[in-house]
Amino acid sequence: MDAEHQALAEAYKQAFDAAEFLRYNYTYPRADFSDEDSLCVWMLKNLHRAFTEGDIKGGVLLDIGSGPAIYQVMAACEIFDKVIMSDFLEVNCNELKNWFQKNGKSSLDWSPFFQYACKLEGRQPSAWKDKAAQLRKVVKDIVHIDVHLPQPVRADVVPPEGADCILSCYCLDCVCLNMSTYSRDLGHVVSLLKPGGHFLIIGTVGMTFWIGGPKAKLPAYPITEAEICELLRENGLSLIRLEMYPLTKKSEVTDDARAIFFAKAKKN
Repeated sequence: MDAEHQALAEAYKQAFDAAEFLRYNYTYPRADFSDEDSLCVWMLKNLHRAFTEGDIKGGVLLDIGSGPAIYQVMAACEIFDKVIMSDFLEVNCNELKNWFQKNGKSSLDWSPFFQYACKLEGRQPSAWKDKAAQLRKVVKDIVHIDVHLPQPVRADVVPPEGADCILSCYCLDCVCLNMSTYSRDLGHVVSLLKPGGHFLIIGTVGMTFWIGGPKAKLPAYPITEAEICELLRENGLSLIRLEMYPLTKKSEVTDDARAIFFAKAKKN
């Protein structure tokens, strides 16, 4: 790891605040479930669509850079028997373990997310506790990851042939400071995916900084839409769909992203 990225990793370790990060990004107005145009609604809709189109199948899903969040695997838990979550920071892994292993304790109330996920599946919002139980059932491990390494996770985390699906939300754009590192680290991640497996990614467009806590203003690489397509192609992925969510209204400055993207791709 070069000195610039090493410094970022150290700042991330020292200043990231999981509870504040969740409050910044997964409460009102970004998580407004009365507004079908809110960001978190848009993300859940895209993830639900991706996992219910019928082409994503298999036994193992690896979530890359989960952070302290669980919304991203709510749709996947109905498809996969084994979900593995991962993060670089121990504080995020502990936040996840608190929810999965200690009777649902979390710094954020995830029930509105579960209720909306149930709505997308045609179920009553009151079924959210059953869905939460299903998610706890299929998440088998929470592991350390470092996408800067050629082997980002332990060799035994995924099968020798690779995971059937890899999901990554707001990871590479927050830890890569230039195009070459973004491409290299994406390659590290894709190496964990089996040929023919699916890759789903949510990230930012045009973001130069993001807030990870009261004392954590962290730099980022302001990737463009064209670069996203180029990076996927360079790393052996065929793009199936790319969706964009323009960020035009914000009541709190937690980053300077111009848009959020969702991409669904397949490994060649």
